[in-house]
Amino acid sequence: MSFDPQALAAAVERLGPLVRVLVAGAAGSVPREAGAAMLIGAAAQEGTIGGGSLEWQAAARARELLAAGTAGAVERVPLGPALGQCCGGAVTLAFERLDAARLAQLGSGPLLARALDGAPMPMAVARLLARARAEGALPRLPLLEGGWLVERAAPPPRALWIWGAGHVGRALVAVLAPLPDLAITWVDTGAGRFPEAIPAGVAQVIAANPADLVPHAPRGAEHLIVTFSHALDLELCHRLLGHGFAAAGLIGSATKRARFHGRLRALGHADARILRIACPIGDPALGKHPQAIAVGVAAALLRGPSAWQAAKDRAG
Repeated sequence: MSFDPQALAAAVERLGPLVRVLVAGAAGSVPREAGAAMLIGAAAQEGTIGGGSLEWQAAARARELLAAGTAGAVERVPLGPALGQCCGGAVTLAFERLDAARLAQLGSGPLLARALDGAPMPMAVARLLARARAEGALPRLPLLEGGWLVERAAPPPRALWIWGAGHVGRALVAVLAPLPDLAITWVDTGAGRFPEAIPAGVAQVIAANPADLVPHAPRGAEHLIVTFSHALDLELCHRLLGHGFAAAGLIGSATKRARFHGRLRALGHADARILRIACPIGDPALGKHPQAIAVGVAAALLRGPSAWQAAKDRAG
């Protein structure tokens, strides 16, 4: 995980001033890896550093710091001796108070370095930043040194377009929306096809002919085609093949895949390009229940765009 100023600014709007609790270091068996973070507001929490006693006590400590107006703190927690947890490891937690003014001070760049407690920049951090500027060399991050925290700025989120708001589309959005680093655009033909509540961060788009929106999708986007209409599915595949995409998956069966392949070939698409569309989506071993399909798709997305190729190979 990384530091995302835009997402944090949105969180400050939702929660008010907050404390970000970051696992800045981990040794041995611990609930979450270095880089995991949660946000603690006065009355709400978002994210997790693993649950259990560690998270409960860290949240309580964060609220103490928030109430006191403390800028930041660092604490090392041995899970066994301090909390009675059986993990056996230890974590170093960085507590950082964030509000709109603080976020504005942090600026931008591939690396974000700042003091948690007002200490001057240590020489080790200055050398790290100079080496990163000169050579592009980045150490293992996050890095905590002398009261200073260094993190990578978050890359742009992966653009994911989900075409269709039926049972499978709803299951996909429910499973995928909470995942970090995804920007989901959800498309269908009418407001009544969507649930009443759209998850935070999901862009709902209504279009009489969804295929007309294909030119608006980034060419590096990933797509999941799960509409109510085979004709619309085919049109979306046709237009996406002409537009370009990072990865695409189509709900269906071996029969649908074969028929679509022939029709797309007749529309002028080369076999190699058609085969970039994975069909069926998900993991067949998990079954065809909408949530089971969504779990399989989520697993493939977490492994990266190349997983679509593996899914296509399994299906074919």
